Amino acid sequence: MNIKDQVIKMDAIVSQGAIVDAVKQFFAEDASTSDYGNTSTTGKAEMIAKMEGFANSIANVNGIQHHHSIVDGDVSASEFTFDFDMKDGSHIYWHEIIRRVWNAEGKVIQEEYFNAQ
Repeated sequence: MNIKDQVIKMDAIVSQGAIVDAVKQFFAEDASTSDYGNTSTTGKAEMIAKMEGFANSIANVNGIQHHHSIVDGDVSASEFTFDFDMKDGSHIYWHEIIRRVWNAEGKVIQEEYFNAQ
């Protein structure tokens, strides 16, 4: 499986705001995630539930900008800026690097989020 092609496809879906769909399509069943706030998930189902909860808390997507992606073997890194107004009245502005490790079938087995600010 061509990892670069998978990264391009996944990043395009994320850029459209379809984050849950990206997880459903590209995550392996045993995928794990972690972020700079020490939040982690174990398994695709747990990540889908987390992303559905997050997506349902968004009142307005002000913008999602994909800046760059790099691929080195089975590891990719994608830089995004996310700008959301939330239903609770808060505002989220994340500039982050998403590091992914891919398996031979072209599925994400590990994803980490790094705050780029």
